Amino acid sequence: MKIVCCPDSFKESMTAAQAASALAEGIRMVVPDADIVEVPMADGGEGFAQSLRDALNARVFPVPVEGIQGYTVEAELAMSGKTAIIEAASAVGLGQVAPEYRDIRAADTFGLGELILRALDEGATDILIGLGGSGTNDGGAGMLRALGMRFYDDEGDPIGTTPTELERLTFIDTDGLDERLHNVTLRVACDVDNPLLGWRGASAVYGPQKGATDEDILFLDSVLRNFVEVSGKDDVHELPGAGAAGGLGFAFLAFLGARLESGVDLVMETIGLRETIRGATIIFTGEGSMDRQTLMGKTLSGIARIAREEGNIPIIAFAGHLGEGVEELYDSGFVGLVPIVDKPCTMRDALQEGYVNLVHASKRVMKLLQIGATLS
Repeated sequence: MKIVCCPDSFKESMTAAQAASALAEGIRMVVPDADIVEVPMADGGEGFAQSLRDALNARVFPVPVEGIQGYTVEAELAMSGKTAIIEAASAVGLGQVAPEYRDIRAADTFGLGELILRALDEGATDILIGLGGSGTNDGGAGMLRALGMRFYDDEGDPIGTTPTELERLTFIDTDGLDERLHNVTLRVACDVDNPLLGWRGASAVYGPQKGATDEDILFLDSVLRNFVEVSGKDDVHELPGAGAAGGLGFAFLAFLGARLESGVDLVMETIGLRETIRGATIIFTGEGSMDRQTLMGKTLSGIARIAREEGNIPIIAFAGHLGEGVEELYDSGFVGLVPIVDKPCTMRDALQEGYVNLVHASKRVMKLLQIGATLS
């Protein structure tokens, strides 16, 4: 019996690697000699870089960069051969600033550009970037400034790239972009299809979770609109994903020739999930919360698609919370949906005891499978 354990992270409780380990531990309590393959998974959000660097056995090292509000933070860069793995949130994440101190007008993505420069210094020819979790809304201008672009006001003076400063933007000089970018393949994990501007754009949809007020949203959208007009990239801002991560998607598409890809597809391809699950008897997966949106481009939807294509391999999914519409997963190859909490408890206890709860849930399911095999 070959069992593949390929969960996503359980947010605020376990990384994907820890969840895979817990699933495997529960299985071995019942079948000590089971053939188990642990494959930590992720989409383009939290855990993207962790999943890839675990799978590729990448070396990871800290890189000091400028955080979203100007002070130095310690980001992380992973290298596997000439492939660099970057999680945007490591450099420009929303979690850098407590909610009461967030100022979206004063935040930019300069630190992400610095992280990309370090990847180039390390000899990267392929750069994989996860966009989830940014705390910015500058259209990627800060990143581009770090990579060599220059921004000017109507007096011909250079300006910075926070939204407050970009309000004065009248001219962009792209000549200084680092030439090494021409010889690099940039693949960007992006799991949203929002355009840059308007009611479905970066400012309106994602601004509020970054602290933007209604007044801020109008201001930010006008700044991004001006950025598009000055840059002459009118053909890009409406593309799906241009509004991702406060407009970072726009910058990658318009100026860096990057490919925006489904995060889970990029992860599955890079780690070779299809080859790994081929011939499996069953798949154990899971994430912190599951509902009907689990099938909308998320990690588990990708796993289900590959499992179906490889012979309808049955899937059992574990979760801390099963939400509305989760039963729809039964129509996509899932044969079991298992809540891991087996008794009433507080949210704090559920998060703290997530690993142990997942071990026990995996063990219970494995016992049922064993009984089922005996009866059949």
